[in-house]
Amino acid sequence: MFRGEIACRVLTTARRLGIPTVAVFSEADRQAKFVALADEAFCIGPPPARESYLRGDVILGVAKKTGADAIHPGYGFLSENAAFSEACAAAGIAFVGPPAAAIRSMGDKSQAKAIMSAAGVPVVPGYHGEEQEQARLEAEAEVVGFPLLVKAVSGGGGKGMKLATQRSELSNAIASARREAAASFGDDRLLLERYITRPRHVEVQVMADKHGTALYLFDRDCSVQRRHQKIIEEAPAPGLPAEFHAHIGEAAVRAARAVGYESAGTVEFIVDVDTQDFYFMEMNTRLQVEHPVTEAITGLDLVELQLRVAAGERLPLAQADLAAAGPRGHSFEARLYAENTRRQFLPGAGKVLRWRTPAAAQQFDHTAAIRVDSGVSEGDTVGTNYDPMIAKIVTHGPDREAALALLRQALAETQVAGLPTNLGFLQDLAAHPAFAVDLDLDTGFIERHRSSLLPLDESVAPEVAALAGALWGKLAAAAAAGNEGSGSRGGAMAAWDAGDSKRLWHKLERKLPVRLAESEQQMELAVTYDSGSSFEVSVTPGQPPVSAPNSGRRRVER
Repeated sequence: MFRGEIACRVLTTARRLGIPTVAVFSEADRQAKFVALADEAFCIGPPPARESYLRGDVILGVAKKTGADAIHPGYGFLSENAAFSEACAAAGIAFVGPPAAAIRSMGDKSQAKAIMSAAGVPVVPGYHGEEQEQARLEAEAEVVGFPLLVKAVSGGGGKGMKLATQRSELSNAIASARREAAASFGDDRLLLERYITRPRHVEVQVMADKHGTALYLFDRDCSVQRRHQKIIEEAPAPGLPAEFHAHIGEAAVRAARAVGYESAGTVEFIVDVDTQDFYFMEMNTRLQVEHPVTEAITGLDLVELQLRVAAGERLPLAQADLAAAGPRGHSFEARLYAENTRRQFLPGAGKVLRWRTPAAAQQFDHTAAIRVDSGVSEGDTVGTNYDPMIAKIVTHGPDREAALALLRQALAETQVAGLPTNLGFLQDLAAHPAFAVDLDLDTGFIERHRSSLLPLDESVAPEVAALAGALWGKLAAAAAAGNEGSGSRGGAMAAWDAGDSKRLWHKLERKLPVRLAESEQQMELAVTYDSGSSFEVSVTPGQPPVSAPNSGRRRVER
């Protein structure tokens, strides 16, 4: 079992199925939510992952000590580590995932593409050979044609991937990709692929058991990315004909069968927007972060299926059943990260001072219209040791329009304070006409719409100013209550000196001058005290212009 949100996710399903659980944690996660959810929990080392979550020997030691029958690797860390899968098998402990051979085959991108080509799965034209001399790579690049991608054979997550738009850029691209590949994966081998000018990222969820059954559970679109990291995913992939969905799903099943796959996996494809041709990109041999959108449109708990497959059970449905039912509506997932969008999305850190999710949201519930999967609680500290994701906000509706409207509502009702996040960016993205209406989807979406999604104007939005003023007002009111409560008048006259908001014929109003340090703006806020527990903050008329398009009043609870 591993950390964070995915650990909470697996623990929730295990508890529903009556399966006792054991969690392992690093010193940094001692107070984490997933530790409290498990029946037992053991510390396995200090915060650095290489000294804790990557110590397969220590994790197996805990499994043997507690008599565990299986280990669910979640995602990240050892989830796609063939050696760890083999070590589990040797210890007689089920690895909730595919066999080591499948992990190894799909982990080597050159080998994977050769296997896919032999299985009749379309692959991007390119060079996947063993000869790695500079001259050979340059000669093969001429055959592939420009633009092309130079990619690490053992890469993933955009690491070791460089674009060469013309011959003059090739030498630097090869050198840079080789350095990054060696540093990230300990393997500096490269491959070359033709670069699709307008690619969509469409992936297919597959599930296979130990008895020869392999299914595709529809597809997902993950084209809205930054630096090859997904931000908003949706299922099914919109704006594509029915035959496309069938063909790409069938190709994914061929891919899974070709490597003897078992458990949940994702086959990722590049789709040429102009031709709708699709090409195999890679296979993630684990449960994906975005699996909730597939759960929403199938009504299936993928973790439960993983556990049943690991126990040797057969999958309880057939492809014909899925095809007859079709996808159940549409689903979106938005990833809420601790990061500073004004500073090139640098990871953020800090204490979560406020964490409020939509009132209608359910946690880890694949049947919910609004679902929030999170391993964070109010008061937790988000550090820089691990992935900065705070939560996944998932919505499900009868169609894309309804699901997207629900996503916008859910994002508007989400509150997080104490550290920088991408919440405002997600709200702007979900409301952008090119995303919401025009279906202008490809992996260049954010860069193409950068001016509207990430404006250069650094002035502070009224919402931010209002919250700052609210905090100032709250502290000032508390101080006034303390001072005035000890005033000279007492008895019946003491009520007139009260520092709270109670007034007989009107609401208490105050003007608060605020200086916004980021932009040197000066503005005045009007605070109206509605009751003893809430107040309303607004920017008074005639203020200098600010960057956000929506100003107005904001209610804040104390």
